[in-house]
Amino acid sequence: MSDDEPEAGGGRFDAPPLPAVLILAVIGLLAGFVTVALVWLSEQGCDRVRDSPNCGAAGFPLLVLAVVITTVLGALALSRLAMPHPKLVAFLGVGFMLLIVLAFLSSDLFSTWTLVIVPVLTAITFLIANLIAGRLERADA
Repeated sequence: MSDDEPEAGGGRFDAPPLPAVLILAVIGLLAGFVTVALVWLSEQGCDRVRDSPNCGAAGFPLLVLAVVITTVLGALALSRLAMPHPKLVAFLGVGFMLLIVLAFLSSDLFSTWTLVIVPVLTAITFLIANLIAGRLERADA
């Protein structure tokens, strides 16, 4: 076997890595869709159990559960793609999205535009969270 032949089973790829901005935006979009899906599923569950889409006292724990699941899935995806600070970026990205949605979009949550706005907003907040995590790392050094 010569030096310029790849080793069998080496798993080496010569393709350039994806830009970090693209990775963050895609994972943010996916996290936004997961959030919308989890909120929709909890609403459907409340509708079946209580015959009303209003979850009442169970609404807050269901929202916290949706945020935790989205954060964990986002952190796992970012860590699999070897992004720096995956847990912090996912936590801040989902948290910022939640704050913006609750502060400015809470009256329009049940429109069809939510399917577009929340994922795009989450992609933006993941990018902002990555900037903040990078600045925190530099400030700590």
